[in-house]
Amino acid sequence: MKMLTSGLGAALAAACLLAQPAAADTLKTIRDRGKIICGTSTGVAGFSTQDANGRWQGFDIDICRALAVVIFNDTEKASFVPLTSKDRLIALQAGEVDVLPRTTTWTLARTTGQGVNFTGVNYYDGQGFMVPKKLGVTSASKLDGASICVAQGTTSELNLADYFRRTKMKYEVAAFGTAEDALKAYESGRCDAYTTDVSALSANLLKFRDPGDHVVLPEVISKEPLGPWVRSGDDTWFNLVRWTLFALINAEELGVTKANVKELAESSTNPEIRRFLGKDGKFGEGLGVTNDWTVRIIAAVGNYGESFERNLGMNSPMKLQRGPNALWTEGGLQYSPPFR
Repeated sequence: MKMLTSGLGAALAAACLLAQPAAADTLKTIRDRGKIICGTSTGVAGFSTQDANGRWQGFDIDICRALAVVIFNDTEKASFVPLTSKDRLIALQAGEVDVLPRTTTWTLARTTGQGVNFTGVNYYDGQGFMVPKKLGVTSASKLDGASICVAQGTTSELNLADYFRRTKMKYEVAAFGTAEDALKAYESGRCDAYTTDVSALSANLLKFRDPGDHVVLPEVISKEPLGPWVRSGDDTWFNLVRWTLFALINAEELGVTKANVKELAESSTNPEIRRFLGKDGKFGEGLGVTNDWTVRIIAAVGNYGESFERNLGMNSPMKLQRGPNALWTEGGLQYSPPFR
């Protein structure tokens, strides 16, 4: 009887295994397709915008181009799908994009039960407020009774409610389907203030005819860790996206730049650099790519600091300070796990 029961149990277990869906193989799908498809914003200065020729560029775009280099050794083997805040995670879940390197906050609710995973923080942000200078408002604590424009389907909408509940102030919310619509409503005078991530507020100032007519208030009312998302159920792809981000950060930590990476790959005797650049060990193979994957990434897009300065920093129109996005060795929060 025990043998019969055991045999029946084994048969049921085998049947259950057969009934399980095959594990996703996103990397193979991308290779077979011949390009990687990345979800991006509909346009946030510094993070993801199109130039005069329609080519996407920006801090988030560099993540996608780095992945294209890892897989195809070609930054142009990447295509971009503009997504609104409401549609971004749905598109990722549905398989319309392979990865979502698009200003999307890491939260518990998004991590559980939505079929998506956060890979790592490429930008530490926080939510703030913008107001017309003519109102004479110098602090968010003076917004009692104000009407606030905000985009629907964002953490900004939820944080806004929390902030006014916490401060016991009254407000009128004006929620719009897209960030662009919310910004246009604010600019037209429909709202007293506009709220979103501070980095996006800085980007939006660049769109105004006279940026000096608007003020970003000093208060930061939330934590907004941003970074690339992938679908759940494919650890190989999750790890490749995560460690591609870490590669950009680690390169800056080690002083590996776009200009010196190939020379260091040939001549460095530093054991950390040799491991990182694939001269010792086979870490690339463990991720399903070639061992020189980090060399190719940095040669194509530069390290984290180079990407930041080019797109967001003082050498860009955004003029953003590194702040918490500085390396941990310089008082910031950016930190790569060891490449070993």
